[in-house]
Amino acid sequence: MLFEGRGTAMTIFNLGSINADFTYQVPHLLQAGETLAASSLTRGLGGKGANMSVAIARGAGRVQHIGAVGEKGAWATLRLLEYGVDTRHIATVPEATGHAIISVDPAGENNILIFPGANACISPEMLGRALSAAHTGDWLIMQNETNCLEEAANMARQLGLRVAYAAAPFVAEDAAKIAPLCELMFLNQIEAQQLSETLGTQIEKLGIADIIVTLGADGCDWYHNGTPTRIAGYPAKVIDTTGAGDTFTGYVMAGLDRGLPMAQAIDLAQQAAALMVGRLGTADVIPDLKEVTEARLSRN
Repeated sequence: MLFEGRGTAMTIFNLGSINADFTYQVPHLLQAGETLAASSLTRGLGGKGANMSVAIARGAGRVQHIGAVGEKGAWATLRLLEYGVDTRHIATVPEATGHAIISVDPAGENNILIFPGANACISPEMLGRALSAAHTGDWLIMQNETNCLEEAANMARQLGLRVAYAAAPFVAEDAAKIAPLCELMFLNQIEAQQLSETLGTQIEKLGIADIIVTLGADGCDWYHNGTPTRIAGYPAKVIDTTGAGDTFTGYVMAGLDRGLPMAQAIDLAQQAAALMVGRLGTADVIPDLKEVTEARLSRN
């Protein structure tokens, strides 16, 4: 998937959440009404948007993050900058920085409680200032942890950008509104089924150029103009699945930004996700391109 008109790589504009992630190791995931002691606590940079921006940067893509933090959130912006993310479009707002409470069990499964905070304070004016720097053929990628998704998608289309959408945390009605505006959509298997039921049609008939349905350890199904291709995943030792999907999405976008064919970008992203599930944490532990490439070579 190469684009005409510019001799250099495209830029990926990421309208995405920025969170402080509080991760607790627990003996099992909480049940309703249960009180449980955690064995450890870590705080790190997270949010689906921040995770994807870091993954894009670590995958050698060019990314400008569009988002917001609270008055005490400068540490998060600085951390993104240190990881290679362009942070000029991150605003400081009166609302507190978003945060997530994450519980991880010994099998690496998790549950997550999210406080949106500043992530819900994006304005159309902020979007306009950010996207005014974009060029035809650049990408806008979005997730469901900020506001102004429809406004951003419509603005991007008017400016000639290509729209990618990772439809999580999943709300079928919201995904149905964004689907006609995007060229690339990321879903997991359950989300794909729910979206299909909401729209009353099969995923391959949505009219979206590329849809990637992730299948966990089994890899993913890539639908290109309705034609499915199964791309296998890589074996992994699972410690924590948090952020693995975001790492996969970011690496796919970085691969496309660097001019890789979709299948090759997906394969690279599968390896990055396999490394990610073997680590505890989110944005701070996303593997870089050197690690991913070396892991692939060691398997061949």
